[in-house]
Amino acid sequence: MTMQTTRRRLGASMTAGIAAAITSGFAACCLAPFAAAQQAPATAPAEVTLTRFADCGTAAPPAPVARFSDVYAHAGLVLQLTYSCYLIRHGSEYMLWDTGQSMSAGALAPKRSVVEQLAQLQIRPEQIRYVGISHYHPDHTGQAASFAQATLLIGKGDWDALNSAKPPVDTAPFAPWMGGGARVEPVPLDKDVFGDGSVVMLATPGHTPGHHSLLVRLRETGAVLISGDMAHFHENYDSGGVPPFNTSRAETLASLARVKAIVANLNAMLLIQHDARDVGRLPTFPATAK
Repeated sequence: MTMQTTRRRLGASMTAGIAAAITSGFAACCLAPFAAAQQAPATAPAEVTLTRFADCGTAAPPAPVARFSDVYAHAGLVLQLTYSCYLIRHGSEYMLWDTGQSMSAGALAPKRSVVEQLAQLQIRPEQIRYVGISHYHPDHTGQAASFAQATLLIGKGDWDALNSAKPPVDTAPFAPWMGGGARVEPVPLDKDVFGDGSVVMLATPGHTPGHHSLLVRLRETGAVLISGDMAHFHENYDSGGVPPFNTSRAETLASLARVKAIVANLNAMLLIQHDARDVGRLPTFPATAK
């Protein structure tokens, strides 16, 4: 065998060895984990349910609603507006969406507290992981302080306003979090609450600087979009109405347009929180929507 032939065979052998080593290393670092992931059983998605509390405040008698339009619409329209708040169960975790009127709200106070209604479901206050707030107005936050162990999720614009030199509302419902003893997460934009897209806080500013709505995806019912006070009743929602007491007209109109697009694209059930005609579309407490 010539020296040249030997060198060729040696070179081929070394090349083959290097190639084998590279292939083996690639398989170990990249292909094996991928194969394992492909073979691993998929984690079942958490079951999500939505419960409408029976009592979040005592509704006033039907009244004219022209004050909710800055273009003088709805003249002569009289409606029954109501108060609503909700419980979301995600697997073994719980979230409140708004907490209704305070028990000290006089004629508007609920007959039963949210804590009492949770007890009917055999749920203790300390089991609530999140208290999500659509906005800082007292008819949506009245019983929040009963859940000081929970993380408060509130729009950053609203949180900043509450901590300003002249807060727009009484801050008593937020005392556990403003005092620094309880956990708070100011939410600047959207927030995927549980990280799987099933419960999403949607930034819908305009009524207040940090106003949010809530999107809940249910396995049987489908998508449900809970409005907060982005609109107060269907006639105002349908016509793009803006109450003169909102903090931004332009943001209100943009939020209305966004929500209408989401409702259309997801074929979602829209629940306007103050419209009794909508609130009644969910099962009666203590039954849940799934």
